[in-house]
Amino acid sequence: MNTGNQPTAAGWRVVFFDDFDRFDPANWQDQMLWVNNEDQCYVPDNLYNTREVSDGTLKLRVVDLGEKRPCDNVDKFGKQHPATQYVAGRIASKNRQEFVKGKWTARLRVENSGQPGMFPAWWLLGARNNEPPVQEEDENVCWPMTGSGEIDIFEHHSDGGPDHYAARAIKSLGYCDGGDWQALMLVQAATLGEYHEYSVEWENSDLVFRLDGAEVYRSPGEGDSFPEPLFAILNFAKIKPDPMTSSWTMEVDWVKHEARE
Repeated sequence: MNTGNQPTAAGWRVVFFDDFDRFDPANWQDQMLWVNNEDQCYVPDNLYNTREVSDGTLKLRVVDLGEKRPCDNVDKFGKQHPATQYVAGRIASKNRQEFVKGKWTARLRVENSGQPGMFPAWWLLGARNNEPPVQEEDENVCWPMTGSGEIDIFEHHSDGGPDHYAARAIKSLGYCDGGDWQALMLVQAATLGEYHEYSVEWENSDLVFRLDGAEVYRSPGEGDSFPEPLFAILNFAKIKPDPMTSSWTMEVDWVKHEARE
């Protein structure tokens, strides 16, 4: 943890701050799993330059290997990802940095937004989620039940074209894999190739989403739907079989979590 001289607003205290001067395994682990029928294979240890930390930033990439290769990613049912020519980076603070409520913020940018199949994201997931890797006995709660809830702070789904993102809480329908993606969603314009700060905070019972510090969306009462510790995820996925036409990179300057004083 490095709180450094990171500024914080009145009433908040920085409890976790990573400015990516290196890849710190006390904060993050590579997460290899298969979800959402994604086309790419997640790989560890910056293999194929998919998770590079250099010049004070984290670069997560989708890389085209040019030919299909075996993929060892599995889903929560043990099914293995088919061979693919695409590899990518995904990191999570799972079992490293997990917090109840407060405020999460990342400063990031995405190059060449809007290309078919792009799916970079900055999001939170409940610490008892039962998807790989399962590392502790209590990681047995199915998505999106309490303990495995999901909040998407920044998600660029390229179907809508460039320079927009979605922010949302996933509304649980009360059963495994029962999540409403649309009911609590904002689609917000932003110049994705430029750095912005994307955050979510708990304000009493509300969830408040901010862009560069300004409130852009509020979900009244939904903060109470996420009482559990949450960990952070940064990833770049590929969700369509279309070929890539240029490089795909999400660059992250820093990530922090703040608690109320």
